[in-house]
This record gives sequence, C-alpha cells and structure tokens, in this order.
Amino acid sequence: MSEATTRRAAAPTAKTQLSAKTVGRFKPFLFLLGLAPFARWVWLGMNNGLTANPVEFLTRSSGTWTLVCLLVTLSITPLRRLTGQPALVRVRRMCGLFAFFYGAMHFMAWVWWDRGLDPAAMLQDLGERPFIMVGFAAFVLMTALAATSTQWAMRRLGKRWQQLHRAIYAIGLLAVLHYWWHKAGKNDLTEPALYAAVLALLLGWRIVAWWRRRRGA
Repeated sequence: MSEATTRRAAAPTAKTQLSAKTVGRFKPFLFLLGLAPFARWVWLGMNNGLTANPVEFLTRSSGTWTLVCLLVTLSITPLRRLTGQPALVRVRRMCGLFAFFYGAMHFMAWVWWDRGLDPAAMLQDLGERPFIMVGFAAFVLMTALAATSTQWAMRRLGKRWQQLHRAIYAIGLLAVLHYWWHKAGKNDLTEPALYAAVLALLLGWRIVAWWRRRRGA
C-alpha cells in the first residue's frame, strides 16, 4: 500500500475526532441533564409526590445520584482514551461538580432534616454508625476537590493539584463502601454490588493502563 493510500485511509478517523469546540456546544445540554434529578425533586415537592417520608426519599435519591455522577466522572478518562476523543475531558469537571452538588444535598439531608442541625446527635451518629463516618470522610474529600476545581487553584497548586485530585479514587471507594454498609444492614446488596462492579471495572482499567505504561517505560 502506498503512502498516499495510507493517508487517505487514515483521513476518516481524523475527521471523526471531536473538537473541544464541539464538545463545548454540548455542555449546556449536559448541564441541564445533570440538573434533571434536582428539578424532579422540586416538581415532586410542589405536587406532594415525595412519598410518605420525604426525608428518607431525598436522602436515598441524593445518595444515588452522587454515586452515579461519581462513576460518570471516573468513566471520562477510560472513555476518551478508548474512543480516541481527548476533548471529552472538557466535561469531566462538570460531572465532578454535579457529584459534589448531589453529595452536598445528601449531606444536608442528614445534617438538617435527619439530625435537625444538632451537633450532639451528629457526633453520636458518627460514633455509633460506621457507614455514616465513611460517608462523611468521602464528603470531606469531595469538598476539597470541589474547592480546588478552578483554573486558579490548578495554577496555584501546580503538581500538587494532580496529586490532590487523585483522591477521587478514594472517594469512589468510600462512597461505595458507605452505600454497601448501609444496605448490608437491610440485607439488600443488589444495587451496592452493581455500583461496586462498575467502580472495580473503572479502577481496574486504570491499574492495567498504569502497568502497561510502566512496562513500556
């Protein structure tokens, strides 16, 4: 095959690669999609649809969407490398911030609605219910990542920024453990097992990629 033929054969691949501008055009739609669960809560609240126990419903739903957004965030890197679409990285920050947003709602549901802003009750929960301590640790780490998600923080922290943001792996593990531990008390591990399997797949891909880079170095 001649060099010219090779270039022509490779051309369609180059044309299908998404540009940063193209991905940017989809960000408003992704933003609205990320807000959809919150909008649903508002609509249900206005129409008396938050079930007989609104606190439990919002706590459970916000926790679920925190996990979903976390896993979507962790899937961006494998997805962009497997598809050859580096521009997908432009939506990772938004996904991560939505994970924090729903995590904050989940935290608020516990602090405000469940514990009534009572520090003594919160401390008692942290001491007596290990799954809450694990979830609290995950939220503290998420807060640190959200607070340093700006370009200014990236420039300010330099190499330390990347080291700090690797904490998302620990957050994923803690979040799944938090959910697993909570559901274990109810003998209902179907959903936690699903989230754990997805997380294991995403982290396993990273370990394999790291090992291959190390062997090739």
